[in-house]
Amino acid sequence: MHCIFSGRCSLTCMLDSQSDSSMAASDLITTARHQVLKYFNASPRDYKCIFTSGATAALKLVGECFPWSRESCYMYTMENHNSVLGIREYALSKGATALAVDVEEVVDLAKNHDSGSLYKISRHSNQRRDKNVLSHNYQNGRLSDISGNNWNIFAFPSECNFSGQKFNLNLVKLIKEGKIPLQQQGQWMVLIDAAKGCATEPPNLTLYPADFAVCSFYKIFGYPTGLGALIVKNEAANLLNKRYFSGGTVAASIADIDFIQRRNSIEQVLEDGTISFLSIASLRHGFKIIDMLTIAAIGRHTASLATYVRGKMMGLKHSNEKNVCTIYGQQATKEGDLKIGPTITFNLKREDGSWFGYREVEKLASLSGIHLRTGCFCNPGACAKYLGLSHSDLVSNFEAGHVCWDDNDIINGKPTGAVRISFGYMSTYEDAEKFLKFLQSSFVSLPVQFHNEYMLNLNSLSLVDNWSPKFVSDVQLKSITIYPVKSCQGFSVKSWPLTTGGLMYDREWLLQGSGGEILTQKKVPELGSICTLIDLELGKLFIESPICKDKLQISLLENLTVLSAEVDVSGQRYEVQSYNDRVNTWFSEAIQRPCTFVRCSSSTYRSYTYSDSRDRPCRDAQRKLNFVNEGQLLLISEESISDLNRRLSSGNGDGKQQLLVDAMRFRPNIVISGSSPYSEDNWTKLRIGETCFTSMGGCNRCQMINLYHNSGQVLKSKEPLATLASYRRKKGKILFGILLNYEDMDEDNEIVAERWLQVGQRVYPFTE
Repeated sequence: MHCIFSGRCSLTCMLDSQSDSSMAASDLITTARHQVLKYFNASPRDYKCIFTSGATAALKLVGECFPWSRESCYMYTMENHNSVLGIREYALSKGATALAVDVEEVVDLAKNHDSGSLYKISRHSNQRRDKNVLSHNYQNGRLSDISGNNWNIFAFPSECNFSGQKFNLNLVKLIKEGKIPLQQQGQWMVLIDAAKGCATEPPNLTLYPADFAVCSFYKIFGYPTGLGALIVKNEAANLLNKRYFSGGTVAASIADIDFIQRRNSIEQVLEDGTISFLSIASLRHGFKIIDMLTIAAIGRHTASLATYVRGKMMGLKHSNEKNVCTIYGQQATKEGDLKIGPTITFNLKREDGSWFGYREVEKLASLSGIHLRTGCFCNPGACAKYLGLSHSDLVSNFEAGHVCWDDNDIINGKPTGAVRISFGYMSTYEDAEKFLKFLQSSFVSLPVQFHNEYMLNLNSLSLVDNWSPKFVSDVQLKSITIYPVKSCQGFSVKSWPLTTGGLMYDREWLLQGSGGEILTQKKVPELGSICTLIDLELGKLFIESPICKDKLQISLLENLTVLSAEVDVSGQRYEVQSYNDRVNTWFSEAIQRPCTFVRCSSSTYRSYTYSDSRDRPCRDAQRKLNFVNEGQLLLISEESISDLNRRLSSGNGDGKQQLLVDAMRFRPNIVISGSSPYSEDNWTKLRIGETCFTSMGGCNRCQMINLYHNSGQVLKSKEPLATLASYRRKKGKILFGILLNYEDMDEDNEIVAERWLQVGQRVYPFTE
């Protein structure tokens, strides 16, 4: 059987036709609606199920259709997701008042739990916008007969997605019955955000008859994404004012006059266009699993896992007996009637009391095959409350550049977010044990041990000077590598000149994507297959790709006149020169995506402090920097590579393969030999031949060193970064190799004559 659709209109109307396929789809959707209502113990006589693209879309639907007026109030608890907070924009735009509150449950077993005195409501400041707002209420395209009534919403989550705190659903009845004085006239409607809580304990709407409840199905089953529901009480549904109409939502409309007759079914009125009927049909499989396991069993299972892990985490202590974990919301478990869900939100502290950044935790967890959620989880009220961030803290953090999703996890000594783990019906005891072992091995400090004369510490790298003078005379420069194009292959030379920017032509070019973004191997691994070579005598840059037939030649002395806008590379601003279409077309073919090739013209210098024990500047305001991340050159020691490979081969790696690495995996400019492993960590300066360099500290490694090329394919492992993380971490950074800046001035601040590095030159390190 072949089914042919002529366009979206056919799809929209398919479910409304009388064909066999339409009737079958309609039956599946009706069955799914009843399954959703059953899951929330909501009678089909009292509630309707409206399918949406997710919990956020369901909340948005309530906000935009609710009959707000200047007398209305939108009240919500501080522990609410941004999608709930966003409703206030609709309320405020119609002149209503918005108000955040803290709800404290006072447990007193001597009192009736239905008494309003069991709850303390603490109000924050009123929010209101002075606008000339029409007070008319329209309902489904008609002037409402409820004008004169005052409609308000009280919104709270069944379970806070930050702390896991479960709100007592008695709030619904107490608010509806007026037993909690909210100091606002009119009718109060109650909205429950059940997106987090319904995975293990869906609200019972027969016992707690909220007017609105929202859910997202992938948070219950893991599939399908992009599907949620609004469960709405019939009386509340009749208040919702839907102005827009679309195919399937109207009984009749006339194109050239103002005539429309909406459908009687509230589901058809509120669901625009074609609903995701294939995803809806798949819900029956998820509910089948839930019915087989039972919600009660799921609740017990997840609660036991969370309780076990929470207890083990609180027992983790450093060697000085200080706690490792700070868990947020855990105090709620001290009271028998206050519940907490299978969520653990926490931050970790070092032995000295400073915080591990949540990005560091996330990065290390990823290397261990553990996926965590970090940040504020789109819950700014709970985040500020539990982290102890004041309004001034939040404003100063924003002014310091911190925004959602960035890497600024510690500002002024305080965490800006947290780490969260959650358990569901698919979680196992083995999952819990793996997570606990990860915490133990990665963050709990143990008494320091020594091996082969240099320090091993799983938590904070301690840089110890163990080299002796006999090593100094034996240290030699083994290789020099130039990387003209950022993230492309480099080429080795026996000797090479230095300029004020470091090695001549090193990282002087890069590729930009069609949106202006900087392209690196992290985003485009294919860059690693592009070969480069510079011939100083010919004055040309040669570039080859296995995809392109012809080799690209670019003159080093070509005068480029086309200046593009400034670009930002690792926080540094550069003015660049761009190339013609011939060059850009070649690179676009080589990496199979549109791009432009640019050359560094000048950089706007900016210095900042490298946070190691010596607090040395990493960017020097007196130095020119090409497209490098930090220092001008990267130095790697052969002895450090050998030690790393010893650890990889001894089973400290991921255990799946014996993957040894060479120095080129780290893209160094210079490789030395003859020192002891990691002695370079302590060098403050070094001289190679007659040329002097300043050490800018260790190089922070990322996932890029896990990429490698094999038989023309780009492969990715967890190594060597996972092994390095086990013994080379310091203050959130995984350090390997050191960054250098070239000292191009003599003692009288006179620029010295051009100098060259040459393989075989002696290396003379200096320490403080």
